[in-house]
Amino acid sequence: MFVDSHCHLTFPELAARLPQIRQAMAAAGVDRALCICTTLEEFESVHALAMQYDNFWASVGVHPDNEGVTEPALGDLLERAALPRVVAIGETGLDYYQMEERKGGRSVADMEWQRNRFRTHIHAARQCRKPLVIHTRAASQDTVAILKEEGEDGSPAAAGGVFHCFTETAEVARAALDLGFYISFSGILTFKSAQDLRDIASFVPLDRLLIETDSPYLAPVPYRGKTNNPSYVPYVAKLIAELRGLPIEAIAHATSSNFERLFSAAQT
Repeated sequence: MFVDSHCHLTFPELAARLPQIRQAMAAAGVDRALCICTTLEEFESVHALAMQYDNFWASVGVHPDNEGVTEPALGDLLERAALPRVVAIGETGLDYYQMEERKGGRSVADMEWQRNRFRTHIHAARQCRKPLVIHTRAASQDTVAILKEEGEDGSPAAAGGVFHCFTETAEVARAALDLGFYISFSGILTFKSAQDLRDIASFVPLDRLLIETDSPYLAPVPYRGKTNNPSYVPYVAKLIAELRGLPIEAIAHATSSNFERLFSAAQT
């Protein structure tokens, strides 16, 4: 019924509890999940989950904020993307958040390594014809600009993909939609302070909408502050249903159909 389009089940907070999490998913009607890769070192574990369970799939990519890890070459991504049950490239994108504090006072100009990494992922996605999972934080202008420069315009030749865990402005949402991307909302949507985000979730076309947990992070109300897991994704769907005046089943059906269309290799 529900699909969690973005979770990190290999992270320690969740990996040790996977049997219980799978039971909770089944009880909550969450029948599928996309397990997201954030480093090449992590990929083998992520892919193993997708190979072990017929309702999990995997991505391959290196998170824009990860340093001190293997830098992905085009061939690294393409080789792994060709493996069974790998349905997406990412997560990838740009992250300038708290750049000065967390990155030794670096400027935007100093983040060229992130932009180069992002371009490598886009090139891989276009070559293997699999969608991008986009992470953008405090960097939306550059994120959109690079996608445009690399030909991501919604045309048949484009890779397309999803802006995951969307927290940007309505302007960025419209730009992403104009480029042919989907938009995914997480438990942040349920936070009291997220009214602007709820306004955006109200206008994103139903056929471009996805839901996710980004677990183990960002647990929705009423679990805010606790460890998130895919069984909580219905709370995101419930909020969107209330915003749109629709039954939750309509949101479940739409977001599941969108998942199948975007990640076509994950169709059941």
